[in-house]
Amino acid sequence: MMKTYCSPLLLLSPIKFRLVAFFILLYSVSQLTAQQIPFLKLSEDRGYLETENGEPFLWLGDTAWELVHRLNREEVILYLENRQAKEFTVIQTVILAEMDGLNTPNVYGHKPLIEKDPTRLNEEYFKHLDFVLSEAEKNDLYVGLLPAWGDKFNKRWGVGPEIFTPENAEEYGELLGKRYKDYPNIIWILGGDRVPENKQHYNVIRALAKGIQSEDQNHLISYHPSGAKLASDFFDESWLDIDMYQSGHSSLAKEYQYPQKSMEKTFKRPVINGEARYEDIPDRFWEEESYGRLDETDVRVSAYNSFLGGAAGYTYGSNDIWQMFDQGRIPTLNARLGWKKALDLPGAQQMKYLREFFNSLEWQQMKPAQELIKGSNPENSGHILAANAPQFALFYTPEGQSFQVDLTHLNFEDPKAYWFNPRTGTSKEAVKNELLKNDIFKPVSSGKGQDWLLVLLPKHKNFKLKKLQ
Repeated sequence: MMKTYCSPLLLLSPIKFRLVAFFILLYSVSQLTAQQIPFLKLSEDRGYLETENGEPFLWLGDTAWELVHRLNREEVILYLENRQAKEFTVIQTVILAEMDGLNTPNVYGHKPLIEKDPTRLNEEYFKHLDFVLSEAEKNDLYVGLLPAWGDKFNKRWGVGPEIFTPENAEEYGELLGKRYKDYPNIIWILGGDRVPENKQHYNVIRALAKGIQSEDQNHLISYHPSGAKLASDFFDESWLDIDMYQSGHSSLAKEYQYPQKSMEKTFKRPVINGEARYEDIPDRFWEEESYGRLDETDVRVSAYNSFLGGAAGYTYGSNDIWQMFDQGRIPTLNARLGWKKALDLPGAQQMKYLREFFNSLEWQQMKPAQELIKGSNPENSGHILAANAPQFALFYTPEGQSFQVDLTHLNFEDPKAYWFNPRTGTSKEAVKNELLKNDIFKPVSSGKGQDWLLVLLPKHKNFKLKKLQ
């Protein structure tokens, strides 16, 4: 005799049945809507990053080198939620960390490698990394993930020790690629504040890239060099998807020079300023003379110089946050605030204004256009930058100097002008008494810390940002 099956749901009362059915439906909908964030790829012209859905992706990074090594899970959540609220898009961190990352365990007592062997991963340490990556995804954040800090292949300075050979670097790369190939929110960044200085160093990095790509074809790869260097100066090779430079921690840095240099390489790539002027770090700390500390003005100048110079992304940094300095730790480079207090430094908040500003325009179409500036243009800290696109033109004056525009080089005619304030995220339309004769534009204020962006748009196009109060 054939047995019939009766679902347990049918044995429920009508009211309980409807309640159970409702919660099943609610769970199903939540599963459908909880989509993972998309993988990243290069744009068709290889000039910027975009999602796999074809949406332009603005790399606005934060530097958190010691995130995995020094923070517990509650602190990781606090940090990531703060960065999401400030509209960062990328967090840069390290697996084998700089601050004695091989010998000093994380907060849970786990070291990353067994007997410092890159081919023997400590599962407990990597479970914590898994958590960081998953929490970052929950906050719509990508992770620029360094397999190791540079002192692990080229000690030069720091703790080290050097543990990599080409053979174990390739195997380490294979292990990472296999473990993380399905995580959507990773960009691999090799290097770690170092450049190769001999054949062994070059072979280690190439082997690491080869190992990752043997298992992982889903993620882009970049390289983080030391100060005032460009990755493609050392690895102008096909595996390098994203060029990266470190303009360094100096108020004299000319961040706009590096993207142009990258454009002269064999392979066209998006270029990212991966380490720039850190907020509250001693200015030019490597020199004997004291120049004070870099502040939010330096952060803004560094960021806008990078973007108008042709970069497809910029990474903010705070002296306390990169090292996750806290009470009980020995400060590096005179850190003094503690990372939790530093989360809300003014420069970090102003990065939110930067993203809002560029998202109001087709920023991915922007190209450097210094030919738009007529007359003198100082080569010092007041250097003015210009960029042009089919539907807008931008001019960044870091100290509020007046400047003359050659309107004949615009991509459109009869422009409408706005002033955008990078300090407050507000804007105002330029009135006639601010537009002097001979197309000379005078900003609202001038002096150190009084930076302004002039935005020129076609008459039919509106500039949709908060109004200047």
